[in-house]
Amino acid sequence: MDFSIFFYTFAGFVLFFLLAAIGYIIQHKMIHGSCGGLANIGVEKACSCEKPCFKRVVVTKIKKLAGRAEAESADNS
Repeated sequence: MDFSIFFYTFAGFVLFFLLAAIGYIIQHKMIHGSCGGLANIGVEKACSCEKPCFKRVVVTKIKKLAGRAEAESADNS
């Protein structure tokens, strides 16, 4: 049996996932679905805890500050 087709197919999949991983690392973006994920529908957190963990609180505050900075820079343009 000729394994060249299997080899090229496998190499194509590996290359695809490698490029996707590199793109994810370079962009520093969260992975989300085509509709934007939970944040797009107003869900603050994905867990069912009453109080978000410290890391989640910090990330949320940073995102809010970044959004304000972007809005101010757009207004000043």
